[in-house]
Amino acid sequence: MAAFLLVHGSCHGAWCWREVIPALAALGHSARAIDLPAHGEDRTPAAAATLDGYAGAIIAAIDAPVILVAHSAAGFPATLAAGRAPGGIRRLVYLCAYVPAPGLSLVDMRRAGPRQPLRGVMGADPDGVTYTADPAKAAAVFYHDCPPEAVAFALPRLCPEPILPQSTPLPPGAAVQGIDCHYILCEDDRTIPPEYQAGMARTLPPGTLSDHLHRVTSGHSPFFSMPGPLARLLDSIARG
Repeated sequence: MAAFLLVHGSCHGAWCWREVIPALAALGHSARAIDLPAHGEDRTPAAAATLDGYAGAIIAAIDAPVILVAHSAAGFPATLAAGRAPGGIRRLVYLCAYVPAPGLSLVDMRRAGPRQPLRGVMGADPDGVTYTADPAKAAAVFYHDCPPEAVAFALPRLCPEPILPQSTPLPPGAAVQGIDCHYILCEDDRTIPPEYQAGMARTLPPGTLSDHLHRVTSGHSPFFSMPGPLARLLDSIARG
């Protein structure tokens, strides 16, 4: 069976995988989730968070080859980690995630999207170091199809998101090489437009996505909206 390492996206933490971890365990896999620096229970100051530090945290959590699952903004540090430590990653799964483009930061890629569903939901904080999701509007973009209990669990746990890591492009030559990559496209996503996800998925190796692009009927948080089916899909990916 496989070992999974699950990495959260913006404003989230390891807590968002609470239902996927036992669902994977029930299928015979081991799974763990980490807090990136300045998220969840990690006490790194937001001003000290960097894209390089995010990738380092992912690499430090790998003690045997894993299937790395990156949600949303985690596509950037996961790609950087895979480029630096390919031997530790069996497969890389982008879960409605950003696939880095050469020379562009995540902020650049978000602005280049066909639509801007986060406009008015996210706002820069006065310190200029972080941005924060408006809890009154976050549910509609992050969790519109999730059970009310999951929404009530998630909203108070959203944290300020450091800006610097998301305004930093990947270093030249940081592309993934020799790793089996998959993309899970969320067709009802109200955070990253599904058509934008499809375009990013097409940039992944091996160049054809006949069996590497997986579509699910979910919003941006399938770990809450469909944890069991998500775990079964990850199980299928793990089995190749």
